[in-house]
Amino acid sequence: MELNDKKLKQILKEQSEDFKRHVSTLAEDFHSQVKLIGEQYSSIKETLDAHTADIASIKDTLNYHTEMIVSMKEDIEITKVDVEFIKNSLKKKVDIEEFSVLEKRVTALESKVRAK
Repeated sequence: MELNDKKLKQILKEQSEDFKRHVSTLAEDFHSQVKLIGEQYSSIKETLDAHTADIASIKDTLNYHTEMIVSMKEDIEITKVDVEFIKNSLKKKVDIEEFSVLEKRVTALESKVRAK
């Protein structure tokens, strides 16, 4: 039986060494996969940080444009009021042709009044 025990121990020892090598190989593969995931995560994080900075810049630009639009809207409202005022003022005035006709009529009337 001792021979069988020795043989059994030898077989177990060989199997144990094979198992250790296999587990070691699996552990190495696992560690390399985890390292790869870590590198990918780092790359994704850098990209995300760059996008975050881009979005912040775009927000600043959008805020600036919004302020400009508000200012332009106020200016346009003032311009509309001014144009309406000018339009109403022009309605009360005669143009150059009407003025010329009226001037001739007044001259004609004055000459008739003087003649009498």
